[in-house]
Amino acid sequence: MTRTLHNRTILMSGGSRGIGLAIALRAAADGANIVLLAKTDTPHPALEGTIHTAADEIRAAGGRALPIVGDVRNDADIERAVTSAVAEFGGIDIVLNNASVISLAGSRELSPKRYDLMQDVNTRGTYMLSRAALPALLEAENPHVLSLSPPINLDPKWLGPHTGYTLAKYGMSLATLGLAAEFAERGIAANTLWPRTTIQTAAVSNVLGGAELMRRSRTPEIYADAAYLVLTSDARELTGRSLIVEDVLAEHGITDLERYAPGIDPADLYPDIFL
Repeated sequence: MTRTLHNRTILMSGGSRGIGLAIALRAAADGANIVLLAKTDTPHPALEGTIHTAADEIRAAGGRALPIVGDVRNDADIERAVTSAVAEFGGIDIVLNNASVISLAGSRELSPKRYDLMQDVNTRGTYMLSRAALPALLEAENPHVLSLSPPINLDPKWLGPHTGYTLAKYGMSLATLGLAAEFAERGIAANTLWPRTTIQTAAVSNVLGGAELMRRSRTPEIYADAAYLVLTSDARELTGRSLIVEDVLAEHGITDLERYAPGIDPADLYPDIFL
């Protein structure tokens, strides 16, 4: 049976811009319902998009949107998002753990406040949002949890340069893989998804490498297309995996990736971290 995301409800952390919004728009093209839990209520001076402009784009793409202004660090906001999603759309089929904070500072430079922020949004937010949605997911026909986090790679070159960030991202992955093991027999899939090259996002532009790195990165649509394939798969067949964007596409016969980085020699694309 060919699955689509028509009338499926996705609860997403973040999603005002970047990869999360690209995934939401791909799902919206099927007629999905997207519930966004995000803080960006008003325009940011350095970043495009708010939760409201994202909702407008989702509706224009063919989906239904429910913007919930809130913080994934706040348990009451999480509960409100879950309750609102169930009340508005009758359930939750997918949890998309997209919200993430990045700091590549070394351990001496990383402030306790920034460390706590990364842990609270990345690791705790992933676990608590997924946990809160479990009752609804257990009632869904083909439930998925998908976290935008890397495979666990214990090579010292990923542990040493930015220990605080690595802990936070690996925490997302561990929480997700733990849920996969815990709920495999009850039919909830839980996987992580990570790209082989950098993606054109605000983090790449503002934190990692500016305009030159943006030029050497793929568009967020590659992440969205891979996520779509994961989320339309059989939850009992695909779970507990640390998936790579390009590998997911290749498994579905998509090997020509030029449209995701038009005019760029593949050899010039910049490899993402953790791989």
